[in-house]
Amino acid sequence: GYTTACFGKWHLGWQKEFLPLQHGFDEYVGLPYSNDMWPNSNVTGERLPEGKGRGNYPELPLIVGNEISERITSLKDQDKLTTLYTEKAVDFINRNAKNPFFLYVPHTMGHIPLGVSDKFRGMSEKGMYGDVMMEIDWSLGEIAAALEENGLKDNTILIFTTDNGPWLNFGNHAGSAGGLREGKTTTWEGGQRVPFIIRWPESIPPGTVCNKLASAIDLLPTLAAISGGSLSENKIDGVDIGSLLKGDFNAEPRNTILYYLGENNLNAVRKGNWKLVLPHTYRSYNTEPGNDGHGGRRIRTVVEEPELYNMMRDPGEQYNVIEYHPEKVSEIMAEVEKARNELGDLNIGQEKGSENREIGKLKN
Repeated sequence: GYTTACFGKWHLGWQKEFLPLQHGFDEYVGLPYSNDMWPNSNVTGERLPEGKGRGNYPELPLIVGNEISERITSLKDQDKLTTLYTEKAVDFINRNAKNPFFLYVPHTMGHIPLGVSDKFRGMSEKGMYGDVMMEIDWSLGEIAAALEENGLKDNTILIFTTDNGPWLNFGNHAGSAGGLREGKTTTWEGGQRVPFIIRWPESIPPGTVCNKLASAIDLLPTLAAISGGSLSENKIDGVDIGSLLKGDFNAEPRNTILYYLGENNLNAVRKGNWKLVLPHTYRSYNTEPGNDGHGGRRIRTVVEEPELYNMMRDPGEQYNVIEYHPEKVSEIMAEVEKARNELGDLNIGQEKGSENREIGKLKN
């Protein structure tokens, strides 16, 4: 079998029962949730008053295995995280080079509050966020170099991606949506569409570009199929996109994306090159951002009527063409109704569907 490790942000539960070692990983070092979930100011690092908001949060726990090894109590403490995760990852590769392994490195940075090691501070000439990106770039290079030094480059799948778009109201401490609409915590493309870069020399020629529809939830069934693993008997939302990774661009393993957000709100559905945006409320970034760790306010915005966008011609979602393509609206609405029947949609007051599973919980 495979030796497995996770070094970085987990965010799937902080109690022992939910930590990585209880869910298939042999090693874990990292924060159990986001680095802004602490009782300190994200700007100054000073302790917030107790009694309200994050002032009641516990100090950030850095976990090794199942145990807290130390508490992160200052912004300076956060500066070491990217290098720490990288060193752990390289060491893991060196120790396990002769056997199959799965390594997951979900970096804490560049989530706010930003932290960067001394060796990269000021190096980018693009501010704190640029320095953070330089260190993450270095981290990826160190991991790739470890694979090459151990003779593993050609038969190892190396994937670089991210979990969501930029938190734009943090201004110079955020990234760029690159012309896409809105950002993180919205179902517009700026919040959902992210880079997906993969190196697999045995299968994928360098420079290959694939424009087929895929999602991060497809990684589990895809990697399981490639490695000969088995999946849970429970329904898996992802699909095997191995055919695309092997260069068969005539294949279409996925044709729809459901844009659920919040508790259970279906805000949009994409089918092929068409995206139907459903009536919903969101907080827009179309206002003055904050800077230097301060978050600017966001504007409550309501989508009153359905909108239709052609994702091939208009990935920035600027031109609502719903009046010109009623047949596409009807086609996608069939997917909407199917999703609502199976999973529910709080936007129409439907809490659950026929396929919902209860999330894991602990009783106090």
